[in-house]
Amino acid sequence: MSRLSVNRSGEMEVFAKAVELGGFSAAARHYRMTPSAVSKLVLRLEERLGVRLVNRSTRKLQLTPEGHAFYDRTTRILADIDEAERCASAGESPAGRVRLNVSASFGTHILMPLIPEFRARFPAVTLDIVQTDAVVDLMEARADVAVRAGPLKSSTLIARKLGATRMMIVAAPSYTERFGMPSNLDELKTHDRLGFCYARTVDGWPIKADGETIIIPANGAVQVSDGEGLRHLALAGAGLARLAEFTVRDDLRMGRLVPVLEELNPGDLEEVHAVFLGQGGALPSRMRAVLDFLASHARVMPDTAM
Repeated sequence: MSRLSVNRSGEMEVFAKAVELGGFSAAARHYRMTPSAVSKLVLRLEERLGVRLVNRSTRKLQLTPEGHAFYDRTTRILADIDEAERCASAGESPAGRVRLNVSASFGTHILMPLIPEFRARFPAVTLDIVQTDAVVDLMEARADVAVRAGPLKSSTLIARKLGATRMMIVAAPSYTERFGMPSNLDELKTHDRLGFCYARTVDGWPIKADGETIIIPANGAVQVSDGEGLRHLALAGAGLARLAEFTVRDDLRMGRLVPVLEELNPGDLEEVHAVFLGQGGALPSRMRAVLDFLASHARVMPDTAM
């Protein structure tokens, strides 16, 4: 069969929609087709490609490794087609929707204050922003870009560094008035050290002791799911917290929080990256606009080179 007689972009669109919606029936409802028509379309696609894209032994749509790779390329191709059509009809200005997944701290202190300027520069780009400290699968979360702090695991994601932030222990004056200010490591170990209720790369607080860095656990009676929640606990005087400096900068300046044992701070930095799927040259202009804007404006440390 001639390639010209096959609506390849249409097949890709239906296949991608089935993946995004989680099944053939959902895709069929979206396109007002029958589930059997969608199933036959995907089967024809598999026969033409010579690979199996979908495992049919489970009730939930499950992609094979080849299916995952084909889906990644399909979404990029469809995005390029959309962009080409927009550019032909409305010029080269970035347009369309970008889905962002960011931590609560980054969203609150860095991203949200920048939104008015971004909207002024790119009025045709719309943003869907989800705030969570959980590391999400970009495909499952349908996210175009995620902002992640800490060391990056090896993956197929492409990363763009946004900066680095110093970590520090802080407390509210109300807490130190009740329980005192720790003056050494032994005293620090007796205090309520608030932490996170999910696994982290470094499970505890790095502390400089006798020329070495040791890790002490966060043993607080309250553990939370995100850095902004941890900051609010510290502000309420619930305990000590170890937080990114950019999240408490204003609190320190206003006296709402005070630094604790800075002489024991090992000076470690937590890097912040924007990560995304795909190859840099194939990115739609709307995603390039977001990534370039973040890289130039979302500095988590004022003196950090991008």
